Parts: sequence; C-alpha cells; structure tokens
Amino acid sequence: MFRALALVLSLVSLAPALFATQLDPSHQLIISVRDQKLMLVQNGGKVATYPVSTSMFGVGDSWGRMTTPIGYLAVEKKIGDNVPSGAVFHNRRLTGEILQPNAPGRDPVITRIIWLRGLEAQNAHAFQRGIYIHGTPQEKTIGRPASYGCIRMKSSDVAELYNRVPVGAVVQIIPDRLPKTVQALPVQLTHTLVAATAPPQTQTDNRRRLPKVAKAPRVQPTNSGITASALAAPPQHLTQNQPQAQPATRNQDQLGSKESAGTLTAEEMQMGGAHAAERQKAKLALNKGL
Repeated sequence: MFRALALVLSLVSLAPALFATQLDPSHQLIISVRDQKLMLVQNGGKVATYPVSTSMFGVGDSWGRMTTPIGYLAVEKKIGDNVPSGAVFHNRRLTGEILQPNAPGRDPVITRIIWLRGLEAQNAHAFQRGIYIHGTPQEKTIGRPASYGCIRMKSSDVAELYNRVPVGAVVQIIPDRLPKTVQALPVQLTHTLVAATAPPQTQTDNRRRLPKVAKAPRVQPTNSGITASALAAPPQHLTQNQPQAQPATRNQDQLGSKESAGTLTAEEMQMGGAHAAERQKAKLALNKGL
C-alpha cells in the first residue's frame, strides 16, 4: 500500500515545475469504504479514527456517477476557517444559515470543506467533480454509505479533523478494511501534487495510433464442380515462367547408346543357341569316353 504511494510520488517529483501544492506525507488520512471509517495518521502513528459516510453509489471516478474515488489523493484546499458548526455552504460559499444535526429535509454541505485532488489516473477528476470531506446535518447516516460521492462526517469530527490536517496531506481511500498497523512513508517533502485539470478523455484519445495494415485480398469461392486433376494442377501463372525441360545430357545419351548396343537380334540368338548345343554334345561324348 505504501510502496505504491512512494512510486506515485517519485514519478511526480520528475516534473515539480508543473504542479503547485506540495505534499505533506507526515500527515495522512486513510479512509476505508468497507469499514466506513477514517484514520488520521501523523508521522507514521495513528492519532484518531472517525466514522464517515461514503457514496451510496459505490466507488469510481466517472463523470455524473456520484461515486467515491479510490486510490491516493491529497488535500488541495480547506474552506471554512472558524465558521460556526452547522454553517451551510452553497458552491463553497457561506449562505448565513446554520443547521442543527439531523435537521429534517435538509442535506447541504456544512461546517467545513476539505477539498481533495487525485494523484492517480483512477481518481484524476476528483477535484473537478468536487469531492470533499465535509460536514453533514444527516448525522444519523454516518457509518454507512449514504453520500453522493463525498466523504461525510459529523460536524464536531470534521471541525477537529480540519484543524489537524494541513493542505498537502496525503489521503488514501481504500475499498478494504483499515490497516491494523501503519508504516511511515519514505517520501520527501518536496514532492508536489499531480494536477488533474485536463478534461476527461475518451479511451480512444489515450490509445497510441498504430499504422494501418493492408488487408489480405478476399478469396473468391470456387466452383464446387472442379475436378481433382484440376485441383492438383499448378496455377497457370506459375507454369508460364518456369524453364522449359532441357534435352538429355551427353552422359544420358551415352548411357542410352550402351543400352541399345547390348540388345541381341533374333539371328544372333539362334547362332548362339546352336553353338551352345554343339558344346553340350561334345561334353557328353567326352564323359562317355572316360
């Protein structure tokens, strides 16, 4: 969990001139969607835990979804110094009205506003969407998901947290339970916030354009009545440029002449048979004389 934050902040430090608000990793807020609790951490040690209320619509950072973003964020602005508890804000401006806890039929932002900015792609629109940690008169809903994307707190709790958390404090919103132990973040204080001022881009805008690949020509269907011999024959364009068959070589001619020379005529075969018969008779006469 903390290694991921260290990686995010190390990447941010590569371009400090582009960003304004410095991070303060000595102050951390860890918000658990599952537990509906917020843990305040200072210098690596847990200081306090508060009940909260995250979005009734789940988690995410899409425009118009009214969901609570997850991941690493930071405190970008604080609004409401020394205003009375229950003071009502409209568009981050005081209206002059003050509401008591659980005032019927009312659900405005009250008491304090801690405005968050996303540090990652998964929560890059948090600042433009107006994701706050703020007070609510609907304190009976604290402890279960009931907001429209923000993190709600009781007026007394958010006023206390407001005084303890500086601008630049690191905020982590997680879907799981709060960690039992807290580790110090190995992050330098010179790191700055990631600005998320760019308008939302479609997925196609973010993808790298690839060169178009020529498509292979479509193969026309062949006549089903084609014969096997025609299938076995090579294409005509392949046979036109093939070299013609050469005449037999000299060695082949000589071999052919030898084979033709060894063939006997009928007269030669008769004469050979007569000579063989005479030799056989002479051999028999010699054996009788012995």
